[in-house]
Amino acid sequence: MIDFTSTDVINNPYPHLAELRKAGKPIWHDGLGLFLAPNHRDANEVLRNKSLGRIFVPKEPSSEWDVFNYLHSDSILDSEPPKHTRLRSLVMKAFNKNRIEALRPNIVALTNRLLDEIEAKGGSFDIIADYAEPLPVKVIAALLGFPDEDEHLLRPWSQSIVKMYEVNPSAQHKEEAKRAANEFAEYVHGLMLLRKADPTDDLITELAQVEEAGEKLSTHELIATCVLLLNAGHEASVNGFGNGIVAAFQNPSEWEKLQQQPDEIATTAIEEFLRFDAPLQFFDRTATQDLEIGGVAIKAGQKIVSLLGSANRDEEVFPDADTMNLSRERNPHIGFGAGIHFCIGAPLARLEMSVSLPELFKRFPALELAGTPVRRNTFSLRGYESVPARTS
Repeated sequence: MIDFTSTDVINNPYPHLAELRKAGKPIWHDGLGLFLAPNHRDANEVLRNKSLGRIFVPKEPSSEWDVFNYLHSDSILDSEPPKHTRLRSLVMKAFNKNRIEALRPNIVALTNRLLDEIEAKGGSFDIIADYAEPLPVKVIAALLGFPDEDEHLLRPWSQSIVKMYEVNPSAQHKEEAKRAANEFAEYVHGLMLLRKADPTDDLITELAQVEEAGEKLSTHELIATCVLLLNAGHEASVNGFGNGIVAAFQNPSEWEKLQQQPDEIATTAIEEFLRFDAPLQFFDRTATQDLEIGGVAIKAGQKIVSLLGSANRDEEVFPDADTMNLSRERNPHIGFGAGIHFCIGAPLARLEMSVSLPELFKRFPALELAGTPVRRNTFSLRGYESVPARTS
């Protein structure tokens, strides 16, 4: 059975996932004690079925994991209706379509500033560290109202916390996650108190004030929401962009499309980036009652995983699924999830990439990779630590 911690699977999971799909139904994984849904139909059903839920199990001992636990139990991601419905309704009043679209001028300005800094370097740069990462971090930090001088704290906190989403986090990763959760929550709580005393035009202020039918976010819910927005607001963008760039470079005909028609190809290219090498690969849900998925009986209390990256390579849904096609028109990928847990950061990630991808190639049409990309040693959240490049 597939080992999600093996270097071979992390480096290139897709041949292994293709073997899983041959079963045509969910598969029991003895080592993990759960079902895997590798094909598109079943993985999509896992995300949407109302008899499955995100059931957060608090880490023990609670005295050590208290903050980490409430950052999850009081977040949209790890709650179910009716709590999820209330939280999402309140958050979306503040983090809505109009507010996201209003960020476009800021995203354009930040993109051009980063490209200017890359140009000043004289040719060599890192696509992740110098471009894909700082843009979404700066955007979500500004949106939430984090001071510029504290931006450098956010990505390390986020990466330490999300390593707990891997299949078997190490003891070191657990300690780092506890520490990051405590520091991040304390920081957001301090900002929340400042904004309540002196409101400003930022999302923390608005989240503290937002109300619907007499309901407001509690202190823990507000802190958990801000941490989730930071994580969801940049992880998908950073990893989706980096994964897509590397894959496109490895497909010369697709790289040429980006070089020759970056604006024309941007919309379909972004979706193909997210399909071809999904930034999120592993999303589990728990049966709240007995049910069937793909003809397989799932008993109440059992877990089943939506393998999003595998679903996005399903040959029955995507013609030439293992071939990147940046012009692909019909692209029902589930790279951002589906159902009530569809990624709340998806519209922001799409907006950021719709600006940053074409602008990169318009500024540097002779762009090429200049070394071996360094992949993060993780399966669930798939991405690169470093992608060396040169502008000419």
